[in-house]
Formats: sequence, structure tokens, C-alpha cells
Amino acid sequence: MSPSVSSCGYVLVVDDDPALARYLARLLADEGHQVSVAHRGPDALAKVAARPPDLVLLDLGLPGMGGLEVCRRLKADPATRLIPVLVLTGEDPGVHRVGAWDAGADEYLTKPARAADVIARARSLLRLKAAQDELDSAQAALSAFARAVEAKCPSTLGHTERVTDLAVRLANRVGLPAADREVIRRGSLLHDIGKISTPDAVLNKPGKLTAEEFAVVKRHPVEGVRIVEPLRSLRATLPLIRWHHERANGSGYPDGLTGGAIPLAARLLAVADVYDALSSDRPYRRALERADCLRVMREDAAGGGLDPNLVETLALEVKEIQA
Repeated sequence: MSPSVSSCGYVLVVDDDPALARYLARLLADEGHQVSVAHRGPDALAKVAARPPDLVLLDLGLPGMGGLEVCRRLKADPATRLIPVLVLTGEDPGVHRVGAWDAGADEYLTKPARAADVIARARSLLRLKAAQDELDSAQAALSAFARAVEAKCPSTLGHTERVTDLAVRLANRVGLPAADREVIRRGSLLHDIGKISTPDAVLNKPGKLTAEEFAVVKRHPVEGVRIVEPLRSLRATLPLIRWHHERANGSGYPDGLTGGAIPLAARLLAVADVYDALSSDRPYRRALERADCLRVMREDAAGGGLDPNLVETLALEVKEIQA
């Protein structure tokens, strides 16, 4: 097994019975895990805040703040929601199992649980957590890589973050669900990553690009897909990376898609991308005022380029941003 996907980790045992807590801690420590113990809900949350564990083994029948409330708080906090929670309780499973699932628990065992079952469930959850951490690290590395690519061209510093913020705002305004907004966020962060293959002399050229130079620039969506495609966790972002320069009339690149063949997420990203490009200083021109940006984009939409409905949605959004 790869060391980066190990089934060992740091486990927090939360149980108000000191003897049982010691037994569980010893059981897990014998398996190679680092273990900490808490006997009350507030103490458990404080320990998680001080050092997030890889797994929480949680009793429901805690005094004061019960285990269900501890679980709800952990799962409601973006910083801790991915920490797996294994509920281990002596309370009636017919009554409390559904409540545990509703609170976000990942696994449920009824006391007295066999040592082998506790070990196996803990090992499984820790392996999944390690795999998730590995994916997060890979995605973070790609995002850092994308920012490094952006730094190749001083005039585009901050472009990725601004486009991402605007794209997510537009996605929220048109009512896309949270899962789609997250794909748009990730795709927006990575949309220009393929420019790592574009020479600096072309990216930073102060004048008009030649046809040959523009052909080089037009390769960046395909190069971006090539970089990101090996990561399964980011496959959903590939349409945004490849097609954010496509236009409804077929004048875009790299595939010349038309009309509804261009996914909504890619059309949305295109609108955010064009607005930021127009409203920012570039080597070949000064930034345009908001009204001028919208005028240019509306003319483009009228000619069959950008999505006209999304351009008007953008107009409402930037008006609120600058109000």
C-alpha cells in the first residue's frame, strides 16, 4: 500500500466512560494509530479545533452536549466536515441510527461492539480520509500551478481569482445548485492553466499578435485539459477548461462548437472571463470602464458570440458589486 494512502492516522475517542475510552484508545493504539481522548462534547470540539483528527470515534450518550450535536457541528463546519465520524453507542439503534445518519455520521456501531469490528471500520474510514487528503493535495498543487502560470504575465495577476469570484456569483444568480457551483469554481481556477505552454514573449507582447502567435495562444485550452485530465476528481472541470473560448456562432476555439453544444458552465465562465479581460489593463490597451465593457459584450452577444442572457445577468451582478 502507498504510504500516502495509509490506514493509520490520528483518532479522537469521545466517550464519557473513562474505562471504555481507555480500552478503545489502547485498542486503536495497538493498531498503530495516534489516539487522543475526550469525555465531554465541548472538550471534543476544542481538541478538534486544536488539532483536527483523521477520525472521530463518538459516543452519543455524552452529558450536556450530546454526541449527535457534536456530530452536527463537525459536519456543519467546512473546516471539519470531511473528518469521518464513527458513532459507537449503547443506545437503542432502532431509535438513534437514523438520527446519527441525519447528523452526518459516516458509520454506526452498537455497543458492545466487537474489537475486530471497531478496528475494521476505523481502518476503512481512515483509508478513505487519506485518499481524500491526497486528492485535496493534488488539487491544491494544481491551483498553485495555475497561479504560477498566471504570474508569467504581470498584467494578468489576479485574473484567475477575479474570474472565479465573478463566475461563482453568476452561477448563484442563475440558480445553479451547489454541486454545479463548485465545479464552476474549480474550473474557473484552472481555466488558463494550459498557458504554461505559451511563450512569455507571446503572452506579454504589447502589440497585436500575428496569426502564428494567436495560433499558439489558441492551444492553451487543449493543453490545460491535458494537464488536468489525469486527476479523476477534476474531470468535471474539463469542459470549462477546454471550451471557455467557444462561441455560439462557431467562431470560438479549439473545437468551433455552436449554440447549445457549449455547456452552460462554459458559457458562464466565458462571460466572466471576457468581462475581466476588458475591465483590466493589458499590454496592448488600458482597462475599459464598466459601461464600455458591457457595450462591447452586448455587441458580441448580438453577433452570436457570448450568451446574451448571461451578459445581462452579468450586468446586474457587476452593478450590485460596484453599488
